Amino acid sequence: MSKFDNQPERDIIYLYEDDDIVAVSKPAWLLSVPGRGEDKLDSVAYRVQQKYPEARTVHRLDWATSGIIIMALNADGHRRLNKQFADRQTQKRYIAIVAGVVEKDRQTIDLPLRCDWENRPRQVVDWQQGKPSQTHVVVDRRDEEKNQSRLMLTPVTGRSHQLRVHCQQIGHPIVGDQLYAPAVFANISPRILLHAEWLRVYHPSTGKAIEFEEKSPF
Repeated sequence: MSKFDNQPERDIIYLYEDDDIVAVSKPAWLLSVPGRGEDKLDSVAYRVQQKYPEARTVHRLDWATSGIIIMALNADGHRRLNKQFADRQTQKRYIAIVAGVVEKDRQTIDLPLRCDWENRPRQVVDWQQGKPSQTHVVVDRRDEEKNQSRLMLTPVTGRSHQLRVHCQQIGHPIVGDQLYAPAVFANISPRILLHAEWLRVYHPSTGKAIEFEEKSPF
């Protein structure tokens, strides 16, 4: 069995439920939404819709990434949450274990990204055609013995594979990343060590800020 045949580590965990939204913790190796073909039907959206048939997708996480996903339970909530994500009114924090000892305590990565069409789903830096993308980086812990660092990543934008490419571009690819890390680091872990730990949105009905947190397993 290859790394890309891995099954979800566990079922989704419900973190919050009301009449408008539902927040769940997604395990690694589970799609956010169904892919093409019946063999790719299983996903966060599919599982939530078994309980809430009206549930609608608002945002996604990569297949191998774990962490928090929210879904809307009605059309108005879906529209309002989509607008928040589009207008960058949401706040997110990810935890990543990266290769190497990161020297700077804090930094902001600002690189334009686009799809590498000949090598999809990979993304590449392109200063002419890429879309702006920014990530704030804070070093949480350094492990010189393992030659690794634990980072807190706060994306300003939400480009595909943004955190993975940004870490690679500063010379510290995420451990377990089969697309962007050299084999010596990609093969350390059976999954990418990237977790969506915290999410803050405005409730679509009350307008009040609401936060969800699911501590990183690493």
